[in-house]
Formats: sequence, structure tokens, C-alpha cells
Amino acid sequence: MTLAVTRPENDAHGVAEALILRGHTVVMAPLLAIVPRPNVRLAHASYQAIAVTSANGPRSLGRAVRNLNLDTPVFAVGQQSQLAAKALGFRDVTAVGGDVDGMFAHLRIALSPSGGPILYLSGAETSGDLEGKLRSAGFGVERVICYDAVPLHLDAQCAAVAGCNGVLLYSPRTAKLWLAECARLKLDLSAKLHFCLSPRVAQALPPNTHISIASAPHDAALLALLDLASEAE
Repeated sequence: MTLAVTRPENDAHGVAEALILRGHTVVMAPLLAIVPRPNVRLAHASYQAIAVTSANGPRSLGRAVRNLNLDTPVFAVGQQSQLAAKALGFRDVTAVGGDVDGMFAHLRIALSPSGGPILYLSGAETSGDLEGKLRSAGFGVERVICYDAVPLHLDAQCAAVAGCNGVLLYSPRTAKLWLAECARLKLDLSAKLHFCLSPRVAQALPPNTHISIASAPHDAALLALLDLASEAE
């Protein structure tokens, strides 16, 4: 298959390589650009834990990492986030949950509200309200916005995207941006397979769209979904 990968460019190379190894043709079609915020500041000197729901959080932390204890436990939503935190020098990094709901369920058991504040590294827009969930459970949370995810247009990739059999979608926001770009560029949605990371992503698409949903919200499950689709061809 020819597949459009809509992840930001920094996050897309790993999955693109995995797709190529499986015999697919990849069209890089990022719908968001990650723009780190300058001069990120932290209000506290110490935290009981750090929560990371995107690899772009650690990548965009900048010099503020110098003010953190690298022995602080870090809970990352997936493998990419885990690797990004480890690359900064954090020594205790665990991948948990797979998505915001799974991470919250884990943190609620692993941590105590009395243990001190949780530092939550995020972008300006998130697909789930981790901060709200933690606060409702009694935790103190400092959410630090490290980056903005700026929408991109697909004009340069229009012809290549038009020829794709399918598209990989990773968040409700990118699904909505994909719909908007298809409408703007007059691309035929009905001719494409939509491989979604989670049910929440799929819910952002019209009901008459060809949709397949990964069994779990991580790359391995999405690639397994694509393997099944390829076998069925």
C-alpha cells in the first residue's frame, strides 16, 4: 500500500522505516509542526514524579532540565516519550498506559497525593485532560507547556497524498486537520483507508469513512493492524 504518515516530522521516521520494511510506500504528510517555547520555566524545585504524554515535551524542555533532579521518576505515555526522557539524562523512566486514560489509571495507583506535586510536560493542546484527572483525584499538578503544535497544509504533498491507499492518524486533532485538508484540496476521503491509533481518533472521522482501529494505542498495534490489512488484500 501507499500510506500517508501524518505525524510531525520528528516523530514520523521510525514508523516510516517500519512501513518501508513491510513493503509499503510512504508519503510523509505531517499535519503539525512542533515549535518549542523559549525560556520554559518551572515553579518548583522538586516533584514526586514527572508525567510525559508526548516525546515533544522532553525534547522542548530546553535549559529548564538543569533545574530538575534527574533521579525523579518519569512516567511516559509510550516508547518514544520514554526514549526522549532518557535522552535528557533521566535515570528512572517508565512507559505506562499507552494513552492519557491509561497513564492516569497507573499514576493513581503508583503515586500518592501526599507525595508532592507532579510535573506534567505537555503541548498547548492535548488530546486528553491528564491535569484535570489528576487534580480531581487530589494530586497537585504543575502543567508546563513546552511547545506548540502548529497546523500545516499539504499543498506540496497534494498529488502524492491523492494517490495514497491509506492514511495513519494518531490523534483526534490530526484527524480533524486531515478532514479539513481533504476538503480544502478536494481529496476523495471515500477512496482511502483510515488507520487510527485509538477509538477517540476514529470518532473524529465521518461515519461513512473506511476506518480500522488499533487494538492498543501504540505503534506496534498500529503496525499489526496494517499487517492484517495487507494480508486481506
